[in-house]
Amino acid sequence: MSTTNGSGEKKRPQAPLGYGHDKKSGGKGRLSERESQGISFVLDGREVVAHDGETIWQVARRLGVDIPHLCYAPEPGYRPDGNCRACMVEVEGERVLAASCIRKPTAGMKVKTASERAKASRKMVFELLISDQPEREHSPDPISKFWNWADRIQIDASRFPAREIPAPDRSHPAMAVNLTACIECNLCVRACREVQVNDVIGMAGRGAAEKIVFDFDDPMGRSTCVACGECVQACPTGALMPASVVDERNVRVGVADRTVESVCPYCGVGCQLTYHIRNDKLLYVAGRNGPANENRLCVKGRFGFDYIDHPHRLKKPLIRKDGVKKRADDTVDPANPWTHFREGTWEEALDRAARGLKQIRDRDGDRALAGFGSAKGSNEEAYLFQKLVRTGFGNNNVDHCTRLCHASSVAALMETIGSGAVTATFAQCANSDVIIVIGANPTENHPVAATYFKNAAKRGATLIVMDPRGQALKRHATHMLQAKPGTDVAMLNGILNVIVAEGLYDKQYVQAHTDGFAAFAEHIRDFAPEEMAPICGIPADLLRTVARTYARAKSAIIFWGMGVSQHVHGTDNARCLIALALMCGQIGRPGTGLRSSRS
Repeated sequence: MSTTNGSGEKKRPQAPLGYGHDKKSGGKGRLSERESQGISFVLDGREVVAHDGETIWQVARRLGVDIPHLCYAPEPGYRPDGNCRACMVEVEGERVLAASCIRKPTAGMKVKTASERAKASRKMVFELLISDQPEREHSPDPISKFWNWADRIQIDASRFPAREIPAPDRSHPAMAVNLTACIECNLCVRACREVQVNDVIGMAGRGAAEKIVFDFDDPMGRSTCVACGECVQACPTGALMPASVVDERNVRVGVADRTVESVCPYCGVGCQLTYHIRNDKLLYVAGRNGPANENRLCVKGRFGFDYIDHPHRLKKPLIRKDGVKKRADDTVDPANPWTHFREGTWEEALDRAARGLKQIRDRDGDRALAGFGSAKGSNEEAYLFQKLVRTGFGNNNVDHCTRLCHASSVAALMETIGSGAVTATFAQCANSDVIIVIGANPTENHPVAATYFKNAAKRGATLIVMDPRGQALKRHATHMLQAKPGTDVAMLNGILNVIVAEGLYDKQYVQAHTDGFAAFAEHIRDFAPEEMAPICGIPADLLRTVARTYARAKSAIIFWGMGVSQHVHGTDNARCLIALALMCGQIGRPGTGLRSSRS
């Protein structure tokens, strides 16, 4: 079963609207009639228009009017909470001030953002908050959002007594906790529970005893924290800080003198980030708002860079000492490689390597050498590497690690839809009703991608996880299919059989965009769930439920990992998944598609 263009010739499906065109993916499409008309109200004496769903704070920000804010982060994924009361504005005719971050304007409303009453309220809020803060020179972050706003409001001291100071927590190797700077704004709670969906941080206590806790008031380093660092990036006061920028007293000692924007070098999600550097040393990493991550990072992308300045890192080429022979059972101490090697120049090392390779080629023939590339290199480096093998070694013995990971998926995609590329991004599951994750453990291998699956499940989407292993995503899943290892084809054939037998496939899409369906339907007839259940270990009723759920979904998407592709039946596994999407018409629209991923 494959896609065609009506003349029998395979064609590539059109890119889904989610690639920068639909509203949820951040595209700049044409505004709807309601949005273009908007809501007209008066802001600081001038008539303005609020777009559909905008709050007073968002309208003010769009028009260049600054309103203080602490508990609200305008970054993607954060909802306003309205608890810090730093953003209060005056609405004509109302007795009390309104929190602009949660208040939406109505037609004809008159709002004053800088009235004396509003400014006095904000000053009081900041004075109350400063009373509980450590002295600025001893603060975990004297340049935090909190202190910057305090400067602008011209508040630097308080008349009110300070509360009891909680002890600092340095139990975590990557993050420092200093609750003396905490204002209970709840941003870290929302970051942990609603953005990353890790459910580690919460609030405990009542009144003046209220405080941030990790799990059951455990030290952060002994909690179930996965060290994504989202809470550190969200914190407006420095109560949560990267451990690399504070001393043992939790006082900030490192401020970056420049930044470098880049892409995370680890997995293939493509998270954008910003390196904060001082004196050419990396201080810390912050997430950047890219299409793949929307400021989110995982433990690797945020904290996995200590190798840069590790004493074992090689910064100069090493050449084996004369007389020290290679042995299979020999080991080299990375802290003391001088027992086997000496430092050399780049010219000497490159010349030595080139001579050795040339000697093998000339002595043993063109086919004596081979090359194996790595996905850690860039496309340009991969091109140069294969050029070295083909022109330098004189043969085609060149391979790449991606072939082992992804070749089966590419073969199936090329065969069925005419393109080896995926048809959807991870973020598209925000538009999906049903999400299938099979042969992948994203919470471990692609943690940022996993946050989008968890976000979707939290809003009510049906998450179906298929994996022989128990994994962390299981607790978010509506259905968990733990098939016997190696029986993916049987399990998927049982699902395909139900859709065909019950006529749940998209007849219009199949007729217009695919060929070979009649032969496929005849072939799949013998794979009833009752026949497949003893093979794969999944009850027939559950196979039927999953089949009906996927087929009847308005928008369904499939993600598969190397548990599907790195398999003796990898291509067949991918063929089944592609057939499932094609026969149900779940491709080419927002929230639909096929996405293979590799570590």
